[in-house]
Amino acid sequence: MKLVYDIQEKPPIRKNLIYALQQLLAIMAATLLVPILADASGLYLDQPAALCGAGFGTLFYIFATRRQSPVFLGSSFAFIAPLAGACSFGFLGIFLGALFAGLVYVVIALIIKATGSGWVNKLLPPVVIGPTVALIGLSLCGSAMNNLQNIAVSADNYSLVHICLGLFAFLVTVWASVKGSKGIKMIPFIIGIAAAYVVGLILTAIGNATGAEALKVINLSAYDNLSIIKAPRFTFLGIFGVYDAAITESGADVARIAGFSDVLNVFILFAPVAFVTLAEHIADHKNLGSIINRDLITNPGLDKTLIGDGVGSIVGSFFGGCPNTTYGESVGCVAITGNASVSTIVIAAIYCIVLSFFGPFTAFVNSIPTCITGGVCIALYGFIAVSGLKMLQPVNLGENRNLFVVAAIQVCGIGGLSIKLGNVTIEPIAAALIMGIIVNVLFNKESRTEKL
Repeated sequence: MKLVYDIQEKPPIRKNLIYALQQLLAIMAATLLVPILADASGLYLDQPAALCGAGFGTLFYIFATRRQSPVFLGSSFAFIAPLAGACSFGFLGIFLGALFAGLVYVVIALIIKATGSGWVNKLLPPVVIGPTVALIGLSLCGSAMNNLQNIAVSADNYSLVHICLGLFAFLVTVWASVKGSKGIKMIPFIIGIAAAYVVGLILTAIGNATGAEALKVINLSAYDNLSIIKAPRFTFLGIFGVYDAAITESGADVARIAGFSDVLNVFILFAPVAFVTLAEHIADHKNLGSIINRDLITNPGLDKTLIGDGVGSIVGSFFGGCPNTTYGESVGCVAITGNASVSTIVIAAIYCIVLSFFGPFTAFVNSIPTCITGGVCIALYGFIAVSGLKMLQPVNLGENRNLFVVAAIQVCGIGGLSIKLGNVTIEPIAAALIMGIIVNVLFNKESRTEKL
C-alpha cells in the first residue's frame, strides 16, 4: 500500500503525539484485559503494571529490530492460562514463566541466525501465509461482536443501546478514514472513540436522570477512589516481597516457588505455548511486511524480530508480569492510517510507561464501554483479514493444489481444530497453519513436466 509516512520518516511532533495516542488506544483494551482474565484476584497481576511492561517491551523490540518494524507489543492472550497457573507460584513464578517463554524465542532466533531465514519463506509461501493472516483477523470477529453487543450487561445477553453505540463508533471511524480531511484520516480511531464516548456520556446522564438502566453505558464507577499519581504494582518488586504484607492482609496466602519441581511446573506451563505462538509471530510479520512493502523476515530478519519479541516479553514481564506479543490491532492501525513511522510506536511506548502512573487515564480507559471497543475493532480486525486475502492475489486458486491448501487452513481454523498433546494444546490458528504447511509440502509441488 502507499504509505503516508514510511518507517524512518517522522511526522511533525505535534501530529505524532496524536498518532501515538491513537496507537495506544488501539492496543489499550486488550493489554489491560489480560491481567484481569489471568488473575481475577488482582493480587499478582496489575493493569497499570502490564501497561508499563508493554511500553518497555516495545522499546526493546524497536531497538532489537533496528527501528525497521513498526509494531507494538502488548499483553499476550495466548499466555492467559499459563499466567493463571503461575499465580499459584507468586511473582517469581510469573516472571520465570515469561523468562522461559522468551528463551524459547531466543533459542529459535539463534538457530535461524545460524541457518538463515530462506527456509521460512519456502515453508510459508503466499498460499500458506495469506489465508493464515486472514484467519487471524477472522478469528477475532467473535471477540469484536461480544464486545459490540456487551453481552454481560443484561440477563438475556442483549443490549440494543450498546450495539447502536458500538456501530456509531464504527461508522464515525469509517467516515473519518474515508471522508475526513487529510489530518482526520490519520486519526480515525481517536475520532470514532471520542465521538461515541461523548454520546455515551449523554445517554448515561439521561439514564441517571430517568432511572433507565439500559442507558447507563459509561462505567462512571471507574473514577471512584481516584488517585492522580499511583505507582503500579511491579512484578520485580513483588519478587522481593514488597507486597507480601498487603497480600496477607487481604486474607490470602503469599504464593512462592518452593523448589525445583515448582520451577519445572512453570516451565511446562509456558515453554510449549511459546512454540505455538511462534507461528503467529511469523504470520504477523509477514502481514506487516506486506502492508509496509518490506520483507521483515529478511530485513531486519526473523532472528531479530524473534529476539525483540522474546526478550521484549521478558522485559515486559519484569515490570508487569504479562508476556508480550506483536499486536494485530497495531498492525491494523498502520494499515488503515498509512502511518508506518517507527517514531510513532516509540512515542506510544513512552505514553504507556508514563500513563501507567497516571490514575485518571487508566480510569478513563476502564470506563470506555466494551461496545465502543468492539465497534472500532470491526475495522481493525477486518483490515487484518483483508490484508491476508490480498496476499493471495498472486496465487492461482484455479489450481486444485492451491485451493486445497487454502481450504485446509480456513476450515480447520474457523472450525476450531485444536490438538492436545499432553498438557499442551495447539490452538486453532497454529493447528490450521500446521495443516496448511503439511498439505502444501505434500501436494503443492509442480512436477518437472509442469515447469517445462
